[in-house]
Amino acid sequence: MSNNIKNRVSTSWELNEILISHNIVDYYTNDLKITKNDTEFVRLHFGLQGSYDFTFAQLNSAYSLSGSHNNIMYSDGLEIAVKNRSKRIETFGVNFTTDAFIKIGQNGNEILKRFTEKVINKENTILSNDWRTNNLKIQQVIYEIIHCSFQNELKDLFLLSKSIELLVLQAELYEQNIANDFIKSARDKRKLNEAKDLLNARIDNPPTIVELSKLVGINEYKLKKGFKELFGTTVFGYIHNCRMSLAKRLLLGTDKTAKEIAYQTGYSSPQHFSTAFKKQFGVTPNNVRKTPNSAIEDQSD
Repeated sequence: MSNNIKNRVSTSWELNEILISHNIVDYYTNDLKITKNDTEFVRLHFGLQGSYDFTFAQLNSAYSLSGSHNNIMYSDGLEIAVKNRSKRIETFGVNFTTDAFIKIGQNGNEILKRFTEKVINKENTILSNDWRTNNLKIQQVIYEIIHCSFQNELKDLFLLSKSIELLVLQAELYEQNIANDFIKSARDKRKLNEAKDLLNARIDNPPTIVELSKLVGINEYKLKKGFKELFGTTVFGYIHNCRMSLAKRLLLGTDKTAKEIAYQTGYSSPQHFSTAFKKQFGVTPNNVRKTPNSAIEDQSD
């Protein structure tokens, strides 16, 4: 472990032709780390929290990133220099072998097909120099992978399907025209990411819009409009979906009662919780444990 690293928590899942990884690193100070290897891969990269700068030698590019973000990169060999700007960095990634990625990517939308063509020609490339913010759908799939409760062959099948789903969601996100962005400055994006992190930390008792705008130092109008633009949902929609996602994980992964989970996720009564859960997933909380697969598909769309 580097002298600058206070703590590291790394989890990985290895499938046939796919490697999934989740890393949380706590640093003592800001420092530069250089990583080199000769691996050829396509990486779906997701920043979940923290700020860092990095240069990618194969792409002859440098990026300054913070908060929630994602991109897709291909390189034949790797040399990157990363400097953390925050004391904690959390990232998530899905590495495909080039053959596995090409089979999927060449059947995608136009932006994914162009990227795949460069992979076929072994041209080091990135999907876009404009890194996009993880929307709610992407965030939920990442959380589903991290908290996967399946075992053995079903687990492998689940992780494979979710890896492909992340690729599809990224391809969809980068195809969208965002030329008329409301949120343009890095400062505003940082504050909106701070707002999202505050909601995650207080999902059982979240601040009001007025309180949240004061806590992160951004006006209410910009908070509401910017949040919807960056994360694809309103502040209240985000709270609701995070509560439902957490409730589903607790129901499937713990022995807590529906009543305990209702209060843990911030509902004023088990009845309100049960109504919201059934509307979201089409099944009541008490029936989820009897038929676990019925809580996998979100019916709110």
